[in-house]
Amino acid sequence: MWSRREEMGGWMFILFVFIIGVTCVAIPYFASNNIAASYLGTVWDPEIAFDRDFPVINWTIIPYAALYLFYPFTLLLAPRDDRGRMELALGIQGLFLVTMFCVLFFLILPAEIDLRDQLDTHWESNPPNWLEDALFTFIHASDNPWNAWPSLHIVHSYLLARLMTFWVIREYPESKAASFFLVILWIEWVLLCLSILATKQHYLFDLITGALVGVTCWRLFQPLMDMVERRGPSEMAIEFGWQN
Repeated sequence: MWSRREEMGGWMFILFVFIIGVTCVAIPYFASNNIAASYLGTVWDPEIAFDRDFPVINWTIIPYAALYLFYPFTLLLAPRDDRGRMELALGIQGLFLVTMFCVLFFLILPAEIDLRDQLDTHWESNPPNWLEDALFTFIHASDNPWNAWPSLHIVHSYLLARLMTFWVIREYPESKAASFFLVILWIEWVLLCLSILATKQHYLFDLITGALVGVTCWRLFQPLMDMVERRGPSEMAIEFGWQN
């Protein structure tokens, strides 16, 4: 697709990356989630007293579900030049590799997240509103309470937030709107970290290990971004065999 990257005003390449993301990121996650729910049992339970003591907060399902906005926003914010496209291509490869790294833990050391009973107790006195109820219903229907640690909700959101921040700072250094966007982005990330606990979707251990994996992965990824700037996308595309 590199040779066709300018087609459809540059949207052909974005569409291709989107398809790769669905195939190589979403499918492994949901496949391992259903395998664990159907055929596996908990090998090691990371639950501690804090996990049940942490309160249910209904509205945090909104920042929790907002993770799914990180993916299209990353595609939309990717610079429409060859440098941005090369960085995006490397980014989706990095996202695939870190997803598969986490999937190994989901399958080798599975852990069921046995906290959803707290929601029923909480909702007896504090029922969710229509939006919160719709989002909880969607999440519970599509995501079995497995794939505990490292939390891919944290890993993916951190990496995508760092990538969007990298582009926004470089492309819009003087823009107040860009600065406002970054403030909102990182507030959302903090709320998302809290939300995985407050919605009873994850344990504290999942949050900590997810953050460690995300930070480590970004540190490993940064030299590749520097390489794109130093060598240029054309030279790298030729080396990778993407063009002659």
